[in-house]
Amino acid sequence: MGDFNQSVILEAIRRSGEGLSRIELVDATGLSAQTITNITRRLLDEGLITEAGRTINGPGKPRVTLRLVAESRFSVGVHLDPSVITFVLLNMSGAVIARRVVRTHDPDPHRIVETMAQTIDGLVDEAGIDRALVAGVGVAAPGPLDAAKGTVVDPPKLDGWHRVPLRSVLAEATGFEVTLEKDTTAAAVGELWTGSATAEDSFLFVYLGTGLGAAAAREGVVVTGSTHNFGEIGHIMVDPDGPPCACGSRGCVEVVCTPQAIVEQAEAAGVFRDEPDDGGARGVEERFARLCELASAGEIRALGVLRRSAEHLAVLISVLTNILDVDRVVLGGPFCAPLSEVYLREIPEQLNRRSATRSVRALRVDSAVVGEDVGAVGAACVVLDAVLTPRASDLYLED
Repeated sequence: MGDFNQSVILEAIRRSGEGLSRIELVDATGLSAQTITNITRRLLDEGLITEAGRTINGPGKPRVTLRLVAESRFSVGVHLDPSVITFVLLNMSGAVIARRVVRTHDPDPHRIVETMAQTIDGLVDEAGIDRALVAGVGVAAPGPLDAAKGTVVDPPKLDGWHRVPLRSVLAEATGFEVTLEKDTTAAAVGELWTGSATAEDSFLFVYLGTGLGAAAAREGVVVTGSTHNFGEIGHIMVDPDGPPCACGSRGCVEVVCTPQAIVEQAEAAGVFRDEPDDGGARGVEERFARLCELASAGEIRALGVLRRSAEHLAVLISVLTNILDVDRVVLGGPFCAPLSEVYLREIPEQLNRRSATRSVRALRVDSAVVGEDVGAVGAACVVLDAVLTPRASDLYLED
């Protein structure tokens, strides 16, 4: 109960931005004045909060403002993507202190983990941070995952990653505690931590990366699913007349909505008629960026391809939001920024047309607060979230 109450107080101070007095904490948390006094004294002794001036608010003694000490704890976030690994170092407020991007085409998981460990050590050392202040390393990886064992299990676009015990191997290599989370789930946690979401907010997070995924948050908590694999949407059909999929259906998300699929559609439409195809993940990224540039410049064929992809995505989102009944939709991930101009213009109207609750409310569609690093930032926030965010489940007694 004491740990839970401490998390309640820390979270209230963190979210306040400017800090809160002890009296304001009583109002914000519902805890007694004595409990607030005892816990804040302990937090001050541990250096997690500090007294940041006094304010006069009516008669009586001036109130002492308590603020979070952002540099009292840190976390590292790693996003494992098929074509690139992104690393960030966050302080306890969620601000990015350092960042690195490493491109790797090495299919050997063990050498990739070595690269991860070396980069993490370099990131912390170059920032001049005491390793004892690093709460842990969060890794966001494409699913499916075996969360109980901390294992990556044959992700579709990561060749050679057959039941790799990433959590334990990376922990041994770095000496830090490692948390493994699905990339889409981590991204939603990052949105909760760095965005304007409230404890009552609910949203669907649609992750636009090399592959597509989804996550959902309700009442300030991200839904992970029984096996931490919530949001595997690759084989939801969005175009019954679309190309065949490996699952045996046609027009699934995997073969219609991914950047590679969109590039192939652009090629078929003649958008890249005079441009050579470099092939591979890097080639897809370059051609995808070029497609978005052409669409932004008003090129009719390029714009038509992106509008069609927005229509497909709206079908997917409507299926998910009709089931989940959330308040809003958030689009994020490394491929979101170049698509946002078209998607934020096209999707809301199409989504409203398909929404089961359109007579009650209109679903808002936003871009994620964090940009292309949302996976890595979210992974680091997963670590901070475990340290700072109060959860009623923490009060349950174990058998």
